[in-house]
Amino acid sequence: MEHFFAKQRLSGVVTETGSVTPTMKRVKIACDALAGVPVLPGRHVRIEINDPLSLYGILRPGETLRTYSVWDHSEAGGEFEIRAHLYDGDGIGLRWARDVQEGEHLAFWGPLGDFELQQDASYHLFVGEETAAAAFGSMIRALKPDAPVYGLLESETADDEVPLPGNHPMTRVHRRGASAVSSSTLLKALSELDLPGEPGAAYVAGEARTGQAVRNHLVNERSWPRAQVKVKPFWTPGKRGLHH
Repeated sequence: MEHFFAKQRLSGVVTETGSVTPTMKRVKIACDALAGVPVLPGRHVRIEINDPLSLYGILRPGETLRTYSVWDHSEAGGEFEIRAHLYDGDGIGLRWARDVQEGEHLAFWGPLGDFELQQDASYHLFVGEETAAAAFGSMIRALKPDAPVYGLLESETADDEVPLPGNHPMTRVHRRGASAVSSSTLLKALSELDLPGEPGAAYVAGEARTGQAVRNHLVNERSWPRAQVKVKPFWTPGKRGLHH
């Protein structure tokens, strides 16, 4: 079923918007075609910002679609919520997220993706910054109630911390003006993070270079099997519309 929707252009309407933090916006979208359709955790949708078949879209294919993680969904009503990071900068996705309002109609592809949970892991480790938190919400919510969960979440300041489901131990660190690219803030905190002696399952998302460095630390410094570390790059400097 998921593969079917990945190839289909669906229509939806924005039913609600609001602020999660000063730099995170939530957008609820209703789509009749998704009523009764399960959405697996860690999935995303690709919002059509500009028509790919228009002259503009043909000349600038990289300026047509943007990807957003599904934070939550209501299977019965076909409604889902995405969360968009309002970073400092420019771009079609950022402008859309800032300006979108209740009642607007839109087109999208998905939900789709392969950011899978490993339910039988001895514990689960989530590492990333604000953009990663949008994906982590649905994944943590889908875990068994007694599943051990650890987290290392970076944000610009304490005001930008994205709340996550459950009452799990989450280490929070703040950049305070430092770069999120190859984040030294996150990597230093990871090197000091107290984890069980044996490897679990790690889910790493956000900036691409930081994700690679996190994986290298877990594999090379903590002897985790590479297959136990799943990395999803959501963005990196110089690349627009990076796919999940």
